[in-house]
Amino acid sequence: MIDCMILGDSIAVGTHQFRPECVVHAKSGINSSQWNRQNANRKLNADTVIISLGSNDHEGVRTLWELQQLRTRVDAERVFWILPAIKPDVQRMVEIVARDHGDIILPIPNLQIDKVHPSRAGYKKLAEQTR
Repeated sequence: MIDCMILGDSIAVGTHQFRPECVVHAKSGINSSQWNRQNANRKLNADTVIISLGSNDHEGVRTLWELQQLRTRVDAERVFWILPAIKPDVQRMVEIVARDHGDIILPIPNLQIDKVHPSRAGYKKLAEQTR
């Protein structure tokens, strides 16, 4: 089994810079629905899985359903969800899915000026918290 896998959006891409040993399946700007479609046939098995999705979701995305579908495909000892820094409704959905599976939620520390992405120190802290 793979030791570590990172799934998601630009925050996942940034996290990979500080966890280069992890396999990454992430793309900047992607929403939950797009991610699920593009990765429908991918095996999501690893000791540790780190997920960052939801920041790019909009009203047309069934976020809760998409996140639940993704989570049912993940087979891991530990799953971390990086909580979006924006969109309180999406934050609640991430919290629901994580709670239902006993996963760990990580708020984004040290935001950049855009209030969405972690700073370099924030990415480093996220990486440390997932080891």
